[in-house]
Amino acid sequence: MPKPMRADARRNYERLLKEAALAFTEHGVDASLDDIAKRAGVGSGTLYRHFPTRQDLLGEVYADRIDELADQAVEFGASGRPPGQALADWLQKLAEQLIRLRGLRALLGAAMADGSTPVISGCSGRLTDAAGELLTAARQAGAARADLETAEMLRLTHAVAMAAELGADGPPDVRRCLVLMIEGICGDDRRAMSL
Repeated sequence: MPKPMRADARRNYERLLKEAALAFTEHGVDASLDDIAKRAGVGSGTLYRHFPTRQDLLGEVYADRIDELADQAVEFGASGRPPGQALADWLQKLAEQLIRLRGLRALLGAAMADGSTPVISGCSGRLTDAAGELLTAARQAGAARADLETAEMLRLTHAVAMAAELGADGPPDVRRCLVLMIEGICGDDRRAMSL
């Protein structure tokens, strides 16, 4: 069990998380860690004591968001929507969050690649499990390909978010890109999940 933090250390930790979230939103995942420490009113050494790597900081900043996305997947699955529609609706929500929170996209991309940071692998494991349940239900309803794996679906959604963000129209392109991807997920019968 980790030792409880002193009150001043806890305040520093919270300020670092707040400033890191702002910096990642403003400047992306490559935001300067020294600037984050400065904005939080602490030295770089304090930042590195709490977060030895950039991935550790990203993981802590976005852990709650990842949990929310996992919770939403469970809610969508229990919502009474047809399973294919629940999956499509959740994939759109995921893609929108990946576009809006650039640091989250980088974090989940790294987690899908190797999952080496404990916070990341714990959060992404929960997200992957929830997504897998939606995919399994869609498969059982004949609304998703039988050979599609959860990790593949998440990687494709990650790629769609990146492509949509780069599109001429910016983030609104995510809907069209997801429809194109989902048609591939549905398989040959094209029992469409409309977005």
